[in-house]
Amino acid sequence: MIKEIQIRITLEEERIEDILLQKTKQKLGALADGITGIKVLRKSIDARKPLIIFNYKVAVYINEALPEASEYKFDYKDVSNAKEIHIVGFGPAGMYAALRCVELGYKPVVLERGKKVQERRRDLRAINQEHFVNEDSNYCFGEGGAGTYSDGKLYTRSLKRGDVRRIFENLVYHGATDQILVDAHPHIGTNKLPNVVKNIRETIIKYGGEVHFETRVTDLIIKEDKIRAIQLLDGREMSVNRVILATGHSARDIYELLHKKEVALKAKSFAMGVRVEHPQEIIDNIQYHCTGERNELLPAAAYSLVHQVRDRGVYSFCMCPGGFIVPAATANGEVVVNGMSPSRRNNKFANSGIVVEINAEKDLFKYEQHGVLKGLEFQKDLERLSFTAGGRSQVAPAQRLTDFVEGRLSTDLNPTSYQPGLKSSPLHSLLPKAIGGRLRKGFAAFGQKMNGYYTDQANIVGVESRTSSPVNIPRKENLEHPEVTGLFPCGEGGGYAGGIVSAAMDGERCAEAAIIGL
Repeated sequence: MIKEIQIRITLEEERIEDILLQKTKQKLGALADGITGIKVLRKSIDARKPLIIFNYKVAVYINEALPEASEYKFDYKDVSNAKEIHIVGFGPAGMYAALRCVELGYKPVVLERGKKVQERRRDLRAINQEHFVNEDSNYCFGEGGAGTYSDGKLYTRSLKRGDVRRIFENLVYHGATDQILVDAHPHIGTNKLPNVVKNIRETIIKYGGEVHFETRVTDLIIKEDKIRAIQLLDGREMSVNRVILATGHSARDIYELLHKKEVALKAKSFAMGVRVEHPQEIIDNIQYHCTGERNELLPAAAYSLVHQVRDRGVYSFCMCPGGFIVPAATANGEVVVNGMSPSRRNNKFANSGIVVEINAEKDLFKYEQHGVLKGLEFQKDLERLSFTAGGRSQVAPAQRLTDFVEGRLSTDLNPTSYQPGLKSSPLHSLLPKAIGGRLRKGFAAFGQKMNGYYTDQANIVGVESRTSSPVNIPRKENLEHPEVTGLFPCGEGGGYAGGIVSAAMDGERCAEAAIIGL
């Protein structure tokens, strides 16, 4: 017999594992003597009131053994001599498209413009220390994509797009901690993800797939409305039958290539803003109703905020407790910031994107001459502005939060986790009013919602511009492009995902669609 029950434990009750067993027995009454094991299915923290509660959902096994293995099996086949599916990009969408191809008996041939996960480190160091951006190897491009070195949060709302649990189980299969299977807001961590990504690549190669690094696609050969070949930067041309395009939201050259070839695209709404960085202790004190250091049983506190300002949402995005702000530019001459956290989330700062909705139909009238690429050009302009304001390097323009809202230049700035450095800049006047004005009202409102959030101890850092793709590559119900047979737009780059898990699920779906009729 298996029974599922809910258990609530307060922070003041020590020895949580012992208390969990004790309370489980109390709930089961006469059945308690037959308990043969307890499996935690879900755990979360409720810190909305001063009395902090740990919530557990557990499966109790009564007079039967706990299962020794996961119910999920990954049956990878030898595909060395199988029919080929070409996959452009090796981020979450590309990786999971490749894994699914192997499961289904087809050979994935992956073309990734960037480097292997370990080799990317040198190029990240160059951005942080030398302010030089390798346009093919950076925080966005390379093995594992943008997710590898930008946090590894696995929270998703895309529960109807596929089997979320399957993605989590596969990550555990490839080396992620099994805690992601039970945590309400699962997170692998920037320090742990590279090994998981490497293991996924090794699985693909072990079973006969191919993964080619430093292999940038420069052209798609389309004849009679069908994709026939891929042109590479080194001059090679590869004949193809099916192509899964999983290039991510920052592969601007791909959008420009498709637009030049008159392949149908659509302008897409997105969001832009800044990163805000507080001392983690401030966020802990607000969220846990405490002063000083938080209890060691509690993780670094996170938050989620949203406020409507003049018919547009202002909201927190990719909140990183105990994390770092990192330079996410993909070309020299631009400054872009993002956030990440290590697995222990033990850095002394908390950062989050605070962004404003940009409606592609209503907010970009000054960019209409760029057609479907108007959002992309708007992004570029703000990133160039940020580069200039920071001093024409990867130093980022910044301002104390209170100075930004109150419209004055900061005479000095708070300490920061952003390694290239900050320069005091009047972001309140530099940002377009559609963004800056809404951010100022949004921050003031957030200060009302979280007492202590609005403080001169926080910096805002510009710009957070790569929240999602400003371009959609359309596709039919069968996930194929409506005009180009054999082309399957996929993941964040196509406009069909918003994070690691949703991109991975979309990659699997595209693999399943691409093999039909092959």
